[in-house]
Amino acid sequence: MMTLRICVLISGSGSNLQALIEARDSGRLDVEIVQVISNVASAKGLERATQAGIPCSIVEQSAFTGREDFDHALALLMATGSPDLFVFAGFMRIVGEAVLSAYAGRMINLHPSLLPLYPGLNTYQRALDAGDNEYGASIHFLTEQLDGGPVISQLRIPVEAADDVSSLQKRLAPLEHRLMVATVELFQNHKVECRDGYVSIDNESIDGPLLLEVHDKLKIA
Repeated sequence: MMTLRICVLISGSGSNLQALIEARDSGRLDVEIVQVISNVASAKGLERATQAGIPCSIVEQSAFTGREDFDHALALLMATGSPDLFVFAGFMRIVGEAVLSAYAGRMINLHPSLLPLYPGLNTYQRALDAGDNEYGASIHFLTEQLDGGPVISQLRIPVEAADDVSSLQKRLAPLEHRLMVATVELFQNHKVECRDGYVSIDNESIDGPLLLEVHDKLKIA
């Protein structure tokens, strides 16, 4: 297997980026993080990347006259380092056609809900308001449909009677990190594709999302 080249896109703390850095440094992941891109200049994740010796780029909406100009600039920037995979880890910006057409099938996004439930924002509160008895996170292929691309992997946790948004976030966050590492590991070790609205692994379509197991692996039938 060749080293997987990844570009990570962030807007905030970069905790999932940190999980990838640590998995790389421990030898679990054979990846090269060729670039970290943020649309927020003050994002803490940029500090994490700099400390790890990873090149960083900032592309802020305010520097452009419109969304299309931003998307074209982002698409050009994403090509730096010739990544194999683009990991959207808390990138709080909807990307447009310039990005989607250039990198279709090579972009994955972490979303804090059990998709297809609760695309978009305020997912924790929406799940609590609905009285759901379980919650979780999903990693899906990024497509033109907001949080609607084929789901690759998920993790699930029970919703407890005393849970609020804060407690759910606190319990989910470390598991999200583990899901992220396991999913990038999947791309490292297998041929993972987005085909006609389905996820294919080693040329076989999967019936549903792969679930994170207790040993931090994704079970492939």
